[in-house]
Amino acid sequence: MIRSLLVLLLCGLPAGALAASESWLVTTDLWGNPAYQLLTLERAGKRLTGELDGDRLEGERAGNVVHFVVTDSRQQTYVFDGKVSSEGLRGTADYPDSNNPKARVAHAFTARLLPVRPAGPPRVHDFTPTTWSNEFTAHRLPVLTVWPGDTVRTSTLDSGGMDAKGVTRALFGNPQTGPFFIATANPGDTLAIHIRRLKPNRSFADSLDSIVGRALTPGLAAKAAGLGKPVRWTLDLERGVARPETPTERLKAFSVPLRPMLGGMAVAQGFGSAPLSTGDTGRYGGNMDFNEVVEGNTVYLPVAQPGALLYLGDAHAAQGDGETSQYALETSMDVEFTVDVLHGKPPPSTPRVESPTHLMALGQGGALDDALRSATQGLAQWLEQDYGLTLSESAQVLGSSVQYVVANLAGRSVGVAAKLDKVRLEALRPPAK
Repeated sequence: MIRSLLVLLLCGLPAGALAASESWLVTTDLWGNPAYQLLTLERAGKRLTGELDGDRLEGERAGNVVHFVVTDSRQQTYVFDGKVSSEGLRGTADYPDSNNPKARVAHAFTARLLPVRPAGPPRVHDFTPTTWSNEFTAHRLPVLTVWPGDTVRTSTLDSGGMDAKGVTRALFGNPQTGPFFIATANPGDTLAIHIRRLKPNRSFADSLDSIVGRALTPGLAAKAAGLGKPVRWTLDLERGVARPETPTERLKAFSVPLRPMLGGMAVAQGFGSAPLSTGDTGRYGGNMDFNEVVEGNTVYLPVAQPGALLYLGDAHAAQGDGETSQYALETSMDVEFTVDVLHGKPPPSTPRVESPTHLMALGQGGALDDALRSATQGLAQWLEQDYGLTLSESAQVLGSSVQYVVANLAGRSVGVAAKLDKVRLEALRPPAK
């Protein structure tokens, strides 16, 4: 259907035979570096109008030949010439030379037509993954296109690549399900991921009898030299508890409540940034291992690529603050989430998590003090954006009410979450207009 719509759009059939506007994802090869842009085209007879990443364009089509010119805010022009086939649109983009204002450079481009939003209310998508990613990357083809308000029901592997039946399906290192292309999400927007359901889908989880080096004194480190052995846990899904499968005598009665969470959630980084390993974190999420990414909470991430490209995985049946054993209770999971796209205000400087009771800004860095500063800045930004507080006012709120939690000690970077109880903020929110 998508191919036939593309042929209809560009091969001259009557305008009434297709939608007035089509959206495409354009990939331009800039000296081996793919740049992704959202293209919208509308036509009236031979005339084409629309936008490329918000910049206006004009052009025409004749048969299967397309020509349009994009003009940016600095009045620079970008000329696209291409031909349509059953595989999409392919051609050459003539760009101004960024180093020589009198020169221009030709780059190859391709474009694929994006699906049209189905009529009716938001939809529920059941998606069974067959491949997984060990990078949070913009260069992987989306596994599914969803629209704001849609819900996805899917599953994840554990951090070692095992599925619900204990079969290894992917490379270890937190393989992720995705990416999901979120229609209407563009750089500068914020993606909201509402976690509706997290349920372990097998009866065991794996961990270690370890303590991460960041949590060890020299004396404790000497005693811990023999640690790092695997520990399997039995998950009692009916009773909602986990127990060591072969406990020592002193741990025979030990159990912990299940609190399923996602250790990994991220969107792709923007042009010029290398893909993020699924073991790393950054502004766009990643291997956050924050035990508040749970059912009933919402995660907010800044969008840096068309469609956001959402990944998720590294499910934990339970985890203490910091993931101090290097592995939490690693397992596979059934996941249900709903997406929304927030337009019109600056995206968050750090990942945000909102629960029914708290606002939480997650700071991440190479050291705990760096992560703490990032978390403080992220929460101050949230108070400014949503509550209109000045920095002086935010300082008074933080000084009297903020809570800090060590979110992650186990990764190459660490995480600190700054939390505020929403009850204390009820009198601060400006009245709705």
